[in-house]
This record gives sequence, structure tokens and C-alpha cells, in this order.
Amino acid sequence: MIGIQTEQQQDQQQEQRPERQLNHRYDAFAKVTGRAKYAAEFPVKNVAYAYIVQATIPAGVVVSIDDAAASRASGVHSIITPFNAPKLAELGNVNVLQDTTVFYSGQPIAVVVARSLPEARSAAAMLHITYKEQPAKLDFDGLLSEARPPKRGGTFHRGDTAAALAKATVTIDQTYSTPLQNHNPMEPHATIAAWDGDKLNVYDATQGITGVQQGLARAFSIPQANVHVECPYTGGGFGCKGYVWSHTLLAAMAAKVAQRPVKLVLDRGQMFGPVGSRPNTSQHIKLAASSDGKLLLQQHDSTCYTSFISDWVESCAAQTNLLYDSESLSTSHLVVPLNLGMGTWMRAPGEATGSVALEIALDELAEKLNIDPIQLRLINYAEKDPRSGKPWSSKHLREAYAQAADRFGWSKRNAQPGQLREGNKLIGHGMATANYGAGRSPSSAIVRIQPNGRVFVGIGTQDIGTGTYTILAQAAALALAMDPSLVDVKLGDTTLPRSGGSGGSTTAASVCPAVYDAATQAKLKLAQLAVSDAKSPFHGANVADIDTKDGKLFLKSAAAGDPESITDLLARNGGAAIEATATSELAKDRESFTSHSWGAVFAEVAVDADTHMTQVRRVVATYDIGTLLNEKTGLNQLSGGVVWGISMALHEASIIDKKYGRTVNENFADYHVPVNADVHEIDITCLNIPDYKFNPLGARGIGEIGITGAAAAIANAIYNATGKRVRDLPITPDRLMA
Repeated sequence: MIGIQTEQQQDQQQEQRPERQLNHRYDAFAKVTGRAKYAAEFPVKNVAYAYIVQATIPAGVVVSIDDAAASRASGVHSIITPFNAPKLAELGNVNVLQDTTVFYSGQPIAVVVARSLPEARSAAAMLHITYKEQPAKLDFDGLLSEARPPKRGGTFHRGDTAAALAKATVTIDQTYSTPLQNHNPMEPHATIAAWDGDKLNVYDATQGITGVQQGLARAFSIPQANVHVECPYTGGGFGCKGYVWSHTLLAAMAAKVAQRPVKLVLDRGQMFGPVGSRPNTSQHIKLAASSDGKLLLQQHDSTCYTSFISDWVESCAAQTNLLYDSESLSTSHLVVPLNLGMGTWMRAPGEATGSVALEIALDELAEKLNIDPIQLRLINYAEKDPRSGKPWSSKHLREAYAQAADRFGWSKRNAQPGQLREGNKLIGHGMATANYGAGRSPSSAIVRIQPNGRVFVGIGTQDIGTGTYTILAQAAALALAMDPSLVDVKLGDTTLPRSGGSGGSTTAASVCPAVYDAATQAKLKLAQLAVSDAKSPFHGANVADIDTKDGKLFLKSAAAGDPESITDLLARNGGAAIEATATSELAKDRESFTSHSWGAVFAEVAVDADTHMTQVRRVVATYDIGTLLNEKTGLNQLSGGVVWGISMALHEASIIDKKYGRTVNENFADYHVPVNADVHEIDITCLNIPDYKFNPLGARGIGEIGITGAAAAIANAIYNATGKRVRDLPITPDRLMA
């Protein structure tokens, strides 16, 4: 494991980094030419197609399923129902036909396996299903009185809140809400499963191949080594592909029953319900401050829906515990059980939704105090973790505020709402803080220096579209001082050294150090080979004095002789590759500090005075995320997060029918997300200040921070434009008219 680096090592690495960056995505050519294969695209002989049949009631019991007509339909191989499904072992919280209870409309209650997908769909429509329906709970607002604490955690308290409130000069006491939202990755969930005796081979669209391997092994009571999972490319996940859902287990079950490989791909409508969602929230915020803007009290109480299947908490108030300093603080979470599918991770779970409420409330407080919103945040700047008193591993949020504000032109903002107009457009400016925790998980990698001079990198993680292939090629190239285009990367295969899942913005921070370490160890083995080779110009030299650059070995000393080609050295010694495996462990002193990423987001909007349609004209943001490993892939991710913030603010909401429990807008026509016409100028920079205390490359994850704060900045800008404060997302024209 690489230790904490010296200043000289850090300077050397900084000098190397620009020339060792790929200026294009490693996988770009494969994707644009169609050579990149996703889970459903792998050719498998004799494959059958499965189609999931979903419950049409929100609560009750399946009494019977008459499959006589469907069984006789063209091409049908098997029909699996709760009445004939094989019994599985440990399942987690998914519905895989193990009983007849219906918890939500859309729950899988049967699987039809046929020669083709059209035949499977046709046969599914022939099933005659009888239910015993029970009263369903679907009205979140009407059931708020039944809210209860979650089964685990949910509260945090510090200081004397009553005393703090009593001496406050200004208070804010408001409720903010966010709607239920569904993931809509370009690639739907898909699984191909094939059995060979008690061995299972699976192609799965996932954010965690190891998690899928473990889940399938437990469910079918087979050794984990008997399950082989592949996923070289994932077409977006955003959290929903981080869990082993019912379709993956059902595909494997169907393959066992049908005794042939089975492909199961969810259609777009089936992405609403069975594979998770971001729960809706009702968030009560109370802020109390002295006349100089110092926060005396922060109170954040959040309530969200949870499924009857299992508790899932959208932990909105968790980020309030650490974002700003205050004399006292109280946060809590409650849940309202509903007959809906489970909640799950969705890009920045908790932070994305929680920042909406807190950052709008701070804007309201700033207005009451007649203090600039940035100044209010600086007055309450948390110099250390307010929860524990521990120092931050690195924090440069002040610089982010200053840099983004300068680029945006914040000093020219008119703080008085409704004062800036361009023709029929009301112009407004708003800002908010972005934040997300920094995490890592132990990861192992293999690096192989090949006789032809190329380098192979293998690690059991997956690329979910964020550029993991690219930065892993760079990590190896950085360690070996070589052109990253000469590095071949293999991911998405459980036969490779194990790594963690791609979630929680942990991938880059976990896997890049592992690859860097493995490459460094391979370089050491090369040096040892040269030292022991009588024909090498470095025979008998000190191993520590030998380094590599551009495919050659050389001595670091000023009096160094001619370099030696790595390919020549390997050819002379039998032509075998040099291989090393390394595991990146967590920092031994990790309990002594807190790691977090930060950002400042500014938005300009134009609101039509007649139609109340809002256009986000500009978003300017600066992020403190440690080392920016690759400018192209990094800024792509942050821009994507900002676009999703636009979606949260103005477009996105899943509408649940309160009688039948189905999502009314379960398609791309009615579930609104931004299109090109909705997204204008996005100006993003990163401070690029390494955080070597967090990990040896100084890099923290960036997959999720881009969405945090963005929706609040837009909401605050809309208020500045119109004078209308909307506390319920999305901010649609009707809400501005009300």
C-alpha cells in the first residue's frame, strides 16, 4: 500500500499527471461503434426469453393463476408462479414468487418463459389471475399521522435547542417537500442466466458484480465461486442497479426451470416499482439565528414513505448534521408505510433531497437578516466536523464560494426579488452549497507488464458510464510513467480480483490506488529482474535506483547510462509477463478525521411573466473534490449531476394513482426529464487540491456531489426572479401561478 506521500513525491506526481491523462474516453470507440456489449446483448446459444407478470392490485393475495391457455400458447417453455416456483434460500427484500402476498401494484407474481419475447408477452396476457384484494395505504399526506421512526437510527441531537431558540432574533419555520422519483437509466435492467450443473453464469446490468455473485449464491445455496458474473459495461445506474432485485433471481430461477439459458429484460414501464425509487419527503426545517447571522438552532425533521416490504429511509437530515456550525442541532427521520415498491439509492440519496430544504431555508433566513446568502454560510462555516469535533481531511469550501461567485458575477446580483427584467422575462440569481461524503472500500487489482510492452490491468469492479476504464488506465500509466493508450483494462468479471460496488461515490477513490499499487509492485519486480540479469546494463545495481519511463528502464542518478527496453529485458528472460497483485486498504488513521467533498453552485433563471415557464440560463459551480483524476470524465460527471439538479427543480416527479397504486407516468413521454432545450450554459471547475490524507492519489469520488445543491440554487434563483417562494418540488408553472 502506498503510504502518505512526501511533498517531493506529490510534486513529482503533479508534474507527471497532465502528460499521463487520456484526452479521450478509453471506451469511447467501442461505444460509438457498437462493439461495447451490455448485459442483454451477449450472444448465448439456445436462449429463451422471460417476461415478468406484475400484480394489478396494490395489496392483497393471489388466490389462483389459471395458466391453461397460456401453457398452450406458441413457443411457451415454462410458466412459473407462486404455486410452483422453486424454493430459494436467503433473498434479501425482494419478491420472487415465494408466497402469494401482494405488497404493491407492479410486484412480480409470475414469469413466462418462451422462445421469443413477443411469444412470452402474448402468453402472459392469457394468464387468468384471481386476487383477494385488501385495503391499500397509498395516501402519504393523509397518513402522516401514522408516521413512525424507522427500525434503525434516524435521530441526532446536540446542545440545548430550547435555550438556543429562546435567545434567537430571527427564525425560519417552514415545510418543504420533494416528490417520489424513479431512476431512468438509458439501459433498463437486464439479466441473462445460464446453468451448467450447479454452476451459474450470469450477464447482469449492475453496479456491483460481487454483490450479484453473493446474492445469487445465497439464494440458490451454492458456493460463491460457482457463480460467474460479467458486466463489462453498464448503461447508467444512478443507484437502482446497486441492489440485487427480483428480476436477476427470477432469470436464474427461470433458467433452472426451463433447463436452458434465459434472458430477462425489463421494459420501461417495469422500471417503475420493482427496482426501487427515491421516496417522496416532507421536511420540516426550523432555523434560529442571532442578528449577526450566527445560527443558534438547526432543526430538520424529515418524513418519507417506506414500503411494507422493508424500511428504506431517504436520510435527508443527515447532511444537516455536519454542513454548518450551530450552537444546537436536532434532526430526525420518520417513515410512513405505503403499498409501494421499495425505496433505494438514487444519486446522492439524502443529500440531494435534504439540500433542497436546508439550502432554501438558509436563503429565507438570509433575506430576513438582510445578509448576503454567501456571507450567511461563511458566518456559520464548519471548520471541523460539528458531530464529532474531528478535523476534515481537507476542506476548501471558502475558495469554492469565492471562485464560483466571481465567475458567476454574484456581486452584481440584485437581492431585491422581482427587480431584474429583460422584456417579458423575470431574471433571478440564486446559490446553494453542494456536499457529499467521501468513502472508500478495500479493492484488489492485478497489473501485468506484457512481453510486447503493453500493460494489462484487471479489477473486479464495473464501469457504469462514468469513465472507470479511463482513470484505471491512467493510474497504471502514472505509476509506470508510460503512455496510457498502451494500457489494456478489463473490468466487470468476478474472476478478476475483488472490488467494491459502484455506489456512494467510492469507485475511483477505491480502485485507482489498488491499480497504482499493483503497477508500482510490478515495476519493482522488473527492477529486481534487471538487477539479477547478468546481461542487463543494470546488473548488480540498487533496485531502488531503477525506474521506468516510456517502456524503458533507467537509473535515476544523474550519471545514468543508456536505458534498457522492458521488452528486451523480458525477451531475454524467457518472455514471460511480469505480474503483481495489490490491495488498497483504508487509511489506518481514518478514525481521526472526517472526509467530505464540497461545492458552491450558482444559478441564473429567466421566468416568463405570462406563462411562468422557467428557463435555467446558467449554472456556475466550483467543487472541492481533491485531485481531478481526468478532466473530461470528471467534468462530464459533475455536469450530469447539475442536469439532474435541473430535473429535480423543474421537471421530475412520479405520480402515484391513490386507488390502484400504479405510477401514472411510467414512460418517457410523461415522466419529465430535461432535454437539450432545457439545458443551457453549465460552467464547472474543480479546485484540484489533492487530499492525500484521504487516499494516496488525493482523489475523492465525484459521482453524486453534482446533483446536491443544484435544485436549491435554482429554486432560490426563481424566488429572486419572481418574489414567489415555492417550497414544493418540482417548481412547475402552476405552482408559480398559485
